[in-house]
Amino acid sequence: MQVQVRKKQARNAFRTGKRLPKGPNGGIQLLLIQSVDSLGKQGDVVEVKPGFARNYLIPQGLATYATDHHRRMIEKHKAELAELQRQQLASLHDLADVISKTTITLEANANEEGHLYGSIGAEEIVHALKNVGVSISIDNVRLDGPLKQLAEYSVRIYLGHEVESHLKVWVVPTSREV
Repeated sequence: MQVQVRKKQARNAFRTGKRLPKGPNGGIQLLLIQSVDSLGKQGDVVEVKPGFARNYLIPQGLATYATDHHRRMIEKHKAELAELQRQQLASLHDLADVISKTTITLEANANEEGHLYGSIGAEEIVHALKNVGVSISIDNVRLDGPLKQLAEYSVRIYLGHEVESHLKVWVVPTSREV
């Protein structure tokens, strides 16, 4: 409900010609409501291009206008934000520990030399992790390329906030019953 109100306010601000807070480099200054990996942490004031603000950050509820009122609210709640971020970081580290201790086995059709007829990508890895009770997004899996051979792989899992883990993945041939 709250995100819908923000979206409506953002659309109305652009329609009414309301002046947006400009930064020193000519972009729009926004206050991040949620952390954005490539941009900044929750509570940071960032300067972005108008299209990025108008088309992504504000409609997704990731940022709001950097008004004096919003800045004062953030300063007032800085301790609460720090505690929230600490809890998020702790939960990400716990998830990273679980992932590093997990091994998954994926079956695939392969020829006699061990080359797969297809390949295994991030989607298959995420699905296999879900089956063992670990839920991550496809965007979290960092593969150098698709897995195309029968082997043991160490797959990098990036969870955000510079928290990374490695998952052991075994690619084995499918069992054929005669």
